[in-house]
Amino acid sequence: MNNYLKWFFAFITMILQGFGEILFGIGRGIKAIFDIPAFIALFRDYAGTFSAGEWVVAILSVIIVLAVYVLIAIVIVLAIRKYIRFRHSIVSNEDLLEEIAELQRRVMKLMKEKDEIMAMKVTQMGMKPSGVLTVAGAEGSEEGAENGEEGQTVPAAEKREGVVMTTEHRFSKLTEVDSFYRNYKAPEYDDSITLKDFIEQYRNFACSRMHLFYDHKTLRLFVAGMASTKLLILQGISGTGKTSLPYSLGKFLQMDTTIASVQPSWRDRTELFGYFNEFTKNFNETEVLRRIYSSGYNDEVNLILLDEMNIARVEYYFAEMLSILEMPNADEWELSIVPNEWSTDPEKLDHGKLVISQNIWYIGTANNDDSTYAISDKVYDRAQPINLDSKGVAFEAPDTPPIKLSFSHLNALFEDAFKTYPISQENLKKIQQLDLWVIEKLRVAFGNRILKQMGLFVPVYVACGGEELDGIDYVLATKIFRKFESLNLAMLRDELRELCTYLTKLFGKGQMGESIAYLERLQKLF
Repeated sequence: MNNYLKWFFAFITMILQGFGEILFGIGRGIKAIFDIPAFIALFRDYAGTFSAGEWVVAILSVIIVLAVYVLIAIVIVLAIRKYIRFRHSIVSNEDLLEEIAELQRRVMKLMKEKDEIMAMKVTQMGMKPSGVLTVAGAEGSEEGAENGEEGQTVPAAEKREGVVMTTEHRFSKLTEVDSFYRNYKAPEYDDSITLKDFIEQYRNFACSRMHLFYDHKTLRLFVAGMASTKLLILQGISGTGKTSLPYSLGKFLQMDTTIASVQPSWRDRTELFGYFNEFTKNFNETEVLRRIYSSGYNDEVNLILLDEMNIARVEYYFAEMLSILEMPNADEWELSIVPNEWSTDPEKLDHGKLVISQNIWYIGTANNDDSTYAISDKVYDRAQPINLDSKGVAFEAPDTPPIKLSFSHLNALFEDAFKTYPISQENLKKIQQLDLWVIEKLRVAFGNRILKQMGLFVPVYVACGGEELDGIDYVLATKIFRKFESLNLAMLRDELRELCTYLTKLFGKGQMGESIAYLERLQKLF
């Protein structure tokens, strides 16, 4: 055993001596690096033999070495400071987390005390309905109903499972709508009008009564857009009547358009539909929500205008509605308003959800400048853009009064147009050929959604007095070729010129003017 201990001591000693040599070596190296007196002595030994040029070079060398030393010192200091700040940040975060945890514990304690005080008050007050909410089906609710103390509980027959029983009203505006429509009598509608007559009468009304001038094509595009989708986007330069068009149409139908002026701060759906205030226990209702709710009672054409819609990101505040409008089954068009149900909620709220009626259209106006956001493909694919790029030309029109048009009749006119003026088989084949050409050359496909919208848009455009190829041309320009802007067009000028030639060859000379003009404009811009 003694021999082992001697060996082990010698072994450990050698290892420790090795570590010592490393430490001493590092120390000697640092000492040698910063041995200023030795440097001075060395310089004196050689300085006597320096020529004038060598003196200059020697001085520059010393300056450079000193600069390197200073730089190393600065790097070391900065590294130490950075480490100290990093360490301080970690410690501060840990302190904040501990403080947040402590605050949460205090909040939980206060909430528990509040619940206990509330329970004591409820017991002392005998369950009087003075703003204290109870959930039907909760433990003890049947017992209170059976006791039947006067003025203290809601009768058991009125209670429903999962419904918050209360006498307070959180929807003041929607409750007013319920009251209004209890004694509502539907007006007499002008249900003999045709789409052509509708276009002509509205154009004359806008001119004679509101001094607004729209050409027939713009109005045909607008009405055809209403037939193809519930979201329309009026875009173009300022002063072309984008806001005035839906506003005057509401006046013409004697059902004023609800105008929501979009603000740059809009980030979510609460700006559009409102929100529940936990402090006041009231729902902050917007006029848009009120219009959506009231549309479930009437057979009117309801228009909601999102003015300057792209001054905020449409995908943020309108995202939920975009998803709802995309559902193929209209019975599933439901907007979740609140997560629970109160016994005093408006009649058309079902478990906090509101059914979106088919007689509503959302119309957005969009300007393209530095103060606005670009509208994404997701929005454009679900909408029908209408370009208003020029001011209306004044004309004379007879005095034309407003009308009363029911949604049922307008929808019937759309359905009749779908059957009477479907896209011809010849043009459908040409569209398919064009689709294959665009996929092969530019890697852009039409998509089933756009083809479906085209199948709804073009027949109504024809029923309004337009030509089939003009309707197809407009959809291609605004829904398909618009996608080219996301491509590297600087490398695709030849393909765009070839596409213009192919359109003329496929549909005939003088046709597809909207698409060709747009493609030529793209060639000049990029």
